[in-house]
Amino acid sequence: MAKNDLLSHCEMLRREAYSAVIADVLDGLGRMHRILPSSIRPLWPEAMLVGRARTILVHDVARASPNPYEVEFALVDDLSPGDVVVAVCGGHEAAFWGELLTTAAQNHRAHGAVVDGFCRDVKKVQAMGFPVFARGIAAADSKGRCEAVSRDVALRCGEVTIAPGDLIFGDFDRVVAVPKDLTEEVVAKALEKVRGERTVYNALRSGMSAREAYARWGIL
Repeated sequence: MAKNDLLSHCEMLRREAYSAVIADVLDGLGRMHRILPSSIRPLWPEAMLVGRARTILVHDVARASPNPYEVEFALVDDLSPGDVVVAVCGGHEAAFWGELLTTAAQNHRAHGAVVDGFCRDVKKVQAMGFPVFARGIAAADSKGRCEAVSRDVALRCGEVTIAPGDLIFGDFDRVVAVPKDLTEEVVAKALEKVRGERTVYNALRSGMSAREAYARWGIL
């Protein structure tokens, strides 16, 4: 997808869509296991992100290597507008993401980070307005506890395989990963469904029964 197309899709989805409607569209396309684990939550309720996955794999370690930050530096310094960092980490309660990586990513106009692991500097990250979703919060540094070992590779997060370039959408309800080859179709169908749901909402507010509304529009 061209960069301008990506940014246009991101803006439309951010303005009109939400994770539930994207999940519904994926269900309709037979892709029912595209929602990341419920343990991955926004660092604050209003956080919302949409963009292209840039993946990074992080392993637990017993001691720091000579260059413990090399792979994450390489990824963050290569980010483009619209990218979302997606990190899958090990079990150590050590912060892979924090204020300084946020600053670097924001300088590249990245759209956020999804960390199946731990973050820190939460108040500072929130003040910067950079949306981050994570499994938890930890004060400990990653050095000597976990290290990134590869980037821009397919990752497994819960039941979901995330490939570089997949569309990532996250809000308070959950994070959804849209396969890259379905992005155009999912965006179009999601926006169409949002408009349909708005019609049903207005009908229900006007007194129509849920049964009648569903029979007429097939939306619930």
